[in-house]
Amino acid sequence: MRSSFSARTGLQLLKTPNHRQRVGRRRLMVVCAMLGLALASGVIGALTHPQPDQVATAQTGPFSYFPSE
Repeated sequence: MRSSFSARTGLQLLKTPNHRQRVGRRRLMVVCAMLGLALASGVIGALTHPQPDQVATAQTGPFSYFPSE
């Protein structure tokens, strides 16, 4: 005999994830965040790195970091 309280249509209730699943998801989020940060840093570094032809033409003297007097 079917219970009148059991719903067979509509949304099904989902089980909440257990502790092991939550730890796994949290670990995956941390790893993905670290990889995303590394990727963003690499892109920014590649965009700001001077090109080889610009490096060859730049010349500095021995006292180039001190203000001239």
